Amino acid sequence: MIRFENVAVTYPGAPGPALSGVDLHVPEGELCLLVGRTGAGKSTLLRAVNGLVPHFTGGTLTGRVLVDGRDTRTHPPRELADVVGLVAQDPQAGFVTDSVEDELAYSMESLGLPNPVMRKRVEETLDLLGLADLRHRPLATLSGGQQQRVAVGAALTAHPRALVLDEPTSALDPGAAEDVLAALHRLVHDLGMTVLIAEHRLERVAQYADRVVWLPDGGRPVAGEPGEVLAEAPVAPPVVRLGRLAGWRPVPVSIRDARRLAGPLRDRLGPPPTADPTARHTPDGAATHGARAPELLRAKGVRVRYGAVDALRGVDLTAHAGERIAVMGRNGSGKSSLLWALQGTGKRSGGEVAVDGVDPAALKPGPRRHAVGLVPQQPADLLYLHTVGGECAQADRESAAPPGTCRALLDHLAPGVPDPRHPRDLSEGQRLALALAVALTPRPRVVLLDEPTRGLDYPAKTRLAAALRDLADDGHAILLATHDVEFVAEYATRVVVLADGETVADGPTGEVVTASPTFSPQVAKVLAPLPWLTVADVTTALATR
Repeated sequence: MIRFENVAVTYPGAPGPALSGVDLHVPEGELCLLVGRTGAGKSTLLRAVNGLVPHFTGGTLTGRVLVDGRDTRTHPPRELADVVGLVAQDPQAGFVTDSVEDELAYSMESLGLPNPVMRKRVEETLDLLGLADLRHRPLATLSGGQQQRVAVGAALTAHPRALVLDEPTSALDPGAAEDVLAALHRLVHDLGMTVLIAEHRLERVAQYADRVVWLPDGGRPVAGEPGEVLAEAPVAPPVVRLGRLAGWRPVPVSIRDARRLAGPLRDRLGPPPTADPTARHTPDGAATHGARAPELLRAKGVRVRYGAVDALRGVDLTAHAGERIAVMGRNGSGKSSLLWALQGTGKRSGGEVAVDGVDPAALKPGPRRHAVGLVPQQPADLLYLHTVGGECAQADRESAAPPGTCRALLDHLAPGVPDPRHPRDLSEGQRLALALAVALTPRPRVVLLDEPTRGLDYPAKTRLAAALRDLADDGHAILLATHDVEFVAEYATRVVVLADGETVADGPTGEVVTASPTFSPQVAKVLAPLPWLTVADVTTALATR
């Protein structure tokens, strides 16, 4: 169905090719998972399938890409629209209309389908992806995860024979991600659709894949059975890394298969210790020079209302110096609204917020940046200059930081991003790293991050966690809204769960995430009822036996 024949892609001004020597065949009716480090060329490969590369992106493509026998060199995207659908990383960038229902119908209108057919397919897609309650909503009022589901639906209504998705679950809560992936799984198995997915949250997708293609940096793709490829790849989900640690063969990619092999490992770990082995250090109540860690943030009765929609219904929250707090909940639960209300420039319909005793909304931009920093879901919103170097230099000037401060932060989060590169030409993960570096340059007392791991591979997440731990250890408070349960298990000291704009849980990470299978990390599911959450926890436990 999809065939790459010795394909290479080189962009103007780039030091080397984004792709080189790609030979790949994705048969009809197969779900293929594309994995690789941030910036390895995954998005370029996906966009080559429907001809966006090179017809719209520029650059030079050598070799051939065939989709259902059509050569993308001679068939631009409009001539491939009936056979291949694309869901990009940023759903907003691909929206053409203003409402959910209109967006679902647009691709069919472009293909000239009759109204009865369009109506039927819209209804089917609304039900398939759980969008029926949102059908009349303006797209601009949806959460990032809801927008992502609409983007998937808009591609599906055209009934393409091949579907290409770039990070389709990155903004989805765990339940919504399972629903979308299960829907894709049914389309593959029941209708023979060919699906090619690039994803960094491999723990969500690997179990559905018929084949995995690993795209090494500067090397030729390696394709094969999911367990075989992921066992050797530098990016792998926790269940695969646990299998490596335990010496399981073949390496499992699903929780079910791992639990079948986990008996001997549970025996080696022995009975649970009396102390919680997953407890993350938190300074709340701990002694700091003989006193409690200072309270940096206090929010009381925060309300946010958009028209007839109550996004927040009286949320109370405190954060002390050194705390690393994860805010979780399904899409539309109010996480982003809470962060913007705390930052001071977002809507707040009621309640009080204080950072070091001062309401951020009352501060001018300069002092506010030092008090509280926010990285939004769309990191490009913070970037407005033409080069990476220019963004870093401007961040240093605005923050009165020594020259090179922002650049050093960027090199820590995403090494090797060239100064002359335009931010829009970066991968999603590199762009996020640049926005994070800009926001962290003034070293704000309270750091707010909205889905900070979107587009980041596992090593990049580890570097991000290290940078945020350093800030917390220096007395800052970190709050991040996320659906990434594995990152929360590795990083957070405390978890707050929102539902319908209200707080429904607030407590230590180990207690909250294991209380629900939705938020439980893979290692906890495999080793239950033992209390370990991460591969690092298990490694430490085995070393002490």
